[in-house]
Amino acid sequence: MNKYKETFGVDISKDVFDVYGSKSGHNQFENTPKGFKAFLKLLPSMSLLVMEATGHYHFRLSQFLCKNDVTVSVVNPLSVKRFIEMKLARVKTDKSDAKSICDYGLHNDVPLYNAMNNIQVECRQLLSLKTNYTKRKTSTKNKIHGEEVMGKPSSFVLKSLKKDLKHISRELESIEKQLLFLVKKSWQKELTLLKSIPGIGDKTAVFLIVLTHGFEKFENASQVCSYLGTTPTIKRSGSSVRGRSKISKMGNRKLRNLMFMCSLNAYRYNEPCKRLHERIVNKGKSSKLALIAVSNKLIHQAFAIVNSGVPYDPNYVSVKKY
Repeated sequence: MNKYKETFGVDISKDVFDVYGSKSGHNQFENTPKGFKAFLKLLPSMSLLVMEATGHYHFRLSQFLCKNDVTVSVVNPLSVKRFIEMKLARVKTDKSDAKSICDYGLHNDVPLYNAMNNIQVECRQLLSLKTNYTKRKTSTKNKIHGEEVMGKPSSFVLKSLKKDLKHISRELESIEKQLLFLVKKSWQKELTLLKSIPGIGDKTAVFLIVLTHGFEKFENASQVCSYLGTTPTIKRSGSSVRGRSKISKMGNRKLRNLMFMCSLNAYRYNEPCKRLHERIVNKGKSSKLALIAVSNKLIHQAFAIVNSGVPYDPNYVSVKKY
């Protein structure tokens, strides 16, 4: 049982969103500002709204409700899917999905959503655009290479592709400058602190700040590692199941890859990371496994430094009380 007077499950699609209240039952509204306002009028006080993270569709509604002082939770769709499978449900409709999301909110301790300000929203959009342009750049490079190895490439085709590649590179440069400008505007202190860590530069620091809201979204460093998907998964049961341990990869792939690339420098120039890498390798483990551990170490350093407000100190010794 939760502390709210009524819990609502929301299933969102392009044109409409279905709502199921634990007391009021099913309702449907247009996925427009007009529909949002109509839904808000019917909401009782002390209500909890639970919805799945569905990209662009859930964002507008969650932002609108938070700005109108409604408690909102945005949950992982996979968690809801497993919850529905656990109930052996045979019916899948928008109405049944809304009811299942409502049940999920009633029976689980769901995380609460915090509305993003305008700068955070723009930074997220810029990161998304940057990812799109980066994919296009890689695709164009591959196309140029493919045309060149044909033997007699068309000069017109090559000229067009190289022109497109030049344009994409300029746009990426502009996006990175705008991202850095916005981050400096809102998180200058956090950016400076993160860049004091050997192995973390401008690019990674900006990604970390934007995707974690300056680490405000998380209570501890382990949660950040889970968000990246660098935490280990263990499969052991009885005497016969001895699955190979590996990282979950259930997180932000782009940031996970960036942190892994940072670990390549960190294990050389960041003393705590260097000692960790050597200790794992000396136990006979692979260098790749050691680099993943270094990535997690970097996250713990970043989280501690940002929250303490103290720059990286190579001579710092952690003192734990037992």
